[in-house]
Amino acid sequence: MPRVAVRALAAVVLGVALVPAAGATPGTGVGAVTVFRQVVGDREYVVREITIAPGGATGWHYHPGPVFGVVEAGTLTHYRGDCSVDGVYRPGRAISEASGPGYVHIGRNLGSEPLVLRALYVNPVGSALAVDAPNPGCPFE
Repeated sequence: MPRVAVRALAAVVLGVALVPAAGATPGTGVGAVTVFRQVVGDREYVVREITIAPGGATGWHYHPGPVFGVVEAGTLTHYRGDCSVDGVYRPGRAISEASGPGYVHIGRNLGSEPLVLRALYVNPVGSALAVDAPNPGCPFE
């Protein structure tokens, strides 16, 4: 595993802020800060700390590359594009997301406290971290 991938994964697990930069994520009640960004070959490794307010959601989206995360606080309820829940993640739980437009999903904070998630994106260089997608017909946003 390249050294940068190990450092990025350590940043996810240990919460090490390596290169602070402000950022935003689409959705409602969502904020994000980029804590690490490094290009190695044709891949870009990005670590973000994402906070979702109670009642907030990421919005429907997919990723150009795989995403690996750890819930630090709160509870993440994760839905597939068929509206089914594919996971409820509490502090300390890891989540991984597949890539591509065939894996449209949404993350929601249905709890009463902020949800904090540390996520590692492994994307092709130059691609967006997430691509917005229309609601696939679910009765919630």
